[in-house]
Amino acid sequence: MRVLGVDPGLTRCGVGVVEGVAGRPLTMLGVGVVRTPADADLSHRLLAVERGLEEWLDTHRPDVVAVERVFSQHNVRTVMGTAQASAVAMLCAARRGMPVALHTPSEVKAAVTGSGRADKAQVGAMVTRLLRLSAPPRPADAADALALAICHIWRAPAHNRLQQAVARHTVNATKGRTA
Repeated sequence: MRVLGVDPGLTRCGVGVVEGVAGRPLTMLGVGVVRTPADADLSHRLLAVERGLEEWLDTHRPDVVAVERVFSQHNVRTVMGTAQASAVAMLCAARRGMPVALHTPSEVKAAVTGSGRADKAQVGAMVTRLLRLSAPPRPADAADALALAICHIWRAPAHNRLQQAVARHTVNATKGRTA
């Protein structure tokens, strides 16, 4: 499975591509950030994020896009920009018919470090170790994007089994009502 992880942001949108399957060594195929100038008009910044993400999608052809789920912050302006960049990532994937998975920051931290309260340095250190890199990816947004991709690869099999079980239950419940 090849996953494009996206750590959404307007100034720095972290992107990272990881390939592999749960239980096997993973491979980083690319990491970086899509940057926009803070003083640019919002619509132009969103367009720049879209262009950057489209370029990553064209270059790496992932199977799925994993995006950090936006959570409430005290700074409304920051959370709005994050949500808008997140929406752009989901739109780019949907336009191509690609599945999108949303993971919370604590879910990603727990998957990669074992603790949902890990700090950025711990996440960066574990991403470095898991992907056998010589140094942590910089900036932290790039490391976070790789962590999102790793989290999805490791959690996708269980998530898929859960979705299949829910689908079977729904079909069986529907059959029971019509019989």
